[in-house]
Amino acid sequence: MLPVNGKVKTASAEADYIAFGSGDRDMIILPGAGDGFKTVKGSARPASVMYRSFGNVFRVWSFSRRDDIPEGFGTDGMADDVADAMEVLGIEKACVYGVSQGGMIAQQLAIRHPEKVERMVLAVTSPGPSPVMQQSLKAWLAMADREDYKGIMEDTAERSYTGPARERYKKIYALAAGLSKPKGYERFKAMCLSCIRHDVRDKLDRISCPVLVIGASEDAVVGPEGSRELAEGIKESTLYMYEGLSHGAYDQARDFNKRVLEFLKGE
Repeated sequence: MLPVNGKVKTASAEADYIAFGSGDRDMIILPGAGDGFKTVKGSARPASVMYRSFGNVFRVWSFSRRDDIPEGFGTDGMADDVADAMEVLGIEKACVYGVSQGGMIAQQLAIRHPEKVERMVLAVTSPGPSPVMQQSLKAWLAMADREDYKGIMEDTAERSYTGPARERYKKIYALAAGLSKPKGYERFKAMCLSCIRHDVRDKLDRISCPVLVIGASEDAVVGPEGSRELAEGIKESTLYMYEGLSHGAYDQARDFNKRVLEFLKGE
């Protein structure tokens, strides 16, 4: 499949998506709350390079949140949107890889539409609002109210990386914030609020597919305890914790994508 930048239209919503890969199985990547500022639109070709190893095995899809997010819209509705998009695009069943808020949506998808999920990776995410997550998201919400995009980006880097990588990413994020500004902040705020309201701790036993939970011991965005709660609550789950890393473990750990791919392949 050549890289595709598309717009999926369902009965209730429209959303950007990308697709690439030559495999004969489907894989869905659900990104985090950064989608509130920049959707996957136009990113099919660079994503196909970044995730080349995934594309060699799967037809890879990545869905943004719907264009217009109603007030109070939660991760359950976002999961229903993914299920509807799968129906429209002819994706019967897929391996799902959810990062941060994308992992929360993946949890809801496996709970509400179990027939659509083959295997799942939940990375640096949580089944409910930990104190760490509430503190970080409320800080970002306050910055969004002030339209302080640079502050959000720098604080994200501060919380997400450890060691020498922290200063490097702070410079990268600050540069990115200086080069472009978001069209607005309401979409991002709606996503942050949906994370704070997300709580499926009493429904984790409904997840029946094999799951790999990947956490980070120093996660300063959602907290490490969420990964442990997920592994304890999901029957067919395996937990892997990156010691000494934070929320950006998917950038810092060189073996991260390999770990995800090997699990989703199921070999």
